[in-house]
Amino acid sequence: LQDHERQSLDQFKSYADLFNTAGEKCHAAGITFAYHNHMFEFDALDGVEPYELLLAETDPALVKMELDLFWTIKAGRDPIAYFKRFPGRFPLCHVKDLAANGDMVNVGRGTIDFGRIFAKSNLAGLKHYFVEHDQPADPRVSAYESAETLKKLTF
Repeated sequence: LQDHERQSLDQFKSYADLFNTAGEKCHAAGITFAYHNHMFEFDALDGVEPYELLLAETDPALVKMELDLFWTIKAGRDPIAYFKRFPGRFPLCHVKDLAANGDMVNVGRGTIDFGRIFAKSNLAGLKHYFVEHDQPADPRVSAYESAETLKKLTF
């Protein structure tokens, strides 16, 4: 979403409605609709966190979440808190690591305690883990190193 598309809670409520409609259509077609967060969903508007609103206002049977762990933690949030409040809503997650200085780094080189998070995979409903790095110095090395670290944590 562009900046002008995320200025009010009413906008986010309309997105929740849109997600429910898309979820119904996807369900009818035999596929699942999921939403991927970034950091802006955690910036409160009128005292309400848009991400919480999206979770609360969408139908759990129709709308799943693909939690981006990097953006969630960079925003100062704990993914496990969301797993506890909204169990089973997170079948997908983006796995990328956060350096102490706030930069994105290969999985295993940063500060995120993936073992702690993945220990709650059943509560979250996690089934699919996607290694990601937005701008790695060497994409092949980043993908390999991150995937190897992820394997040690989940399998």
